[in-house]
Amino acid sequence: MRQMAGKIAMAILGTGILLTAGAALADSDQGRHDGGRRYAVTITNLTRGQVITPPVVIVHNEDFRLFTFGEPAIPELAALAEDGDTGLILELPSTVPSVWRTAVAAGPILPGTSVTVEVAVRENFRYLSVAGMLASSNDAFFAVRGETVPAVGERVVEAEAYDAGSEENRESCEHIPGPPCGNPFIRNTAGAEGYVHVHAGIHGIGDLAPEEFDWRNPVAEVVIAPLR
Repeated sequence: MRQMAGKIAMAILGTGILLTAGAALADSDQGRHDGGRRYAVTITNLTRGQVITPPVVIVHNEDFRLFTFGEPAIPELAALAEDGDTGLILELPSTVPSVWRTAVAAGPILPGTSVTVEVAVRENFRYLSVAGMLASSNDAFFAVRGETVPAVGERVVEAEAYDAGSEENRESCEHIPGPPCGNPFIRNTAGAEGYVHVHAGIHGIGDLAPEEFDWRNPVAEVVIAPLR
């Protein structure tokens, strides 16, 4: 696993893709630490060959839905799923009343490794949703939706891979940001399914070898724990 992770890390450097863009946005609370209990959200990449782009954590109330199966992905999620772009999703607190805060990890997650993001919650905003792109895909992402933070102890959630349905799954390097391709922000939407569904994985119909980049669910583990 460590040898594979090392090869993937070198591939990331070779492609020059924007997988560490979240580093400058590691805390999208924007300096607001106005009360609320803080939690650590630790995300572990369970895949063998997929890099997960810097994951975003959303603090919200029960009215917010990151996505609904069978319906089109919201633009904020589509941008994340297609290119690992967290810019729009980090702005949700200013545009969606049911979202209080957002935060993003300082970098991507290599296979078998973890990152931790700290966020604050408060009485009326005690739900977390977490998502990040599987970088060597067209529009695959992992997600947990609407998890209530635990009052004591920790909560462990296994996350599956979903398809945003916003880009055709050609598996062609021309449209894939992750290794071995390195082509972010180039999309082919003509044959997209048009709705969010469980992802069918990598089939080797284009430039991606299934033995390297395919996966089996779950693809990530998310641990939510209160900080003392």
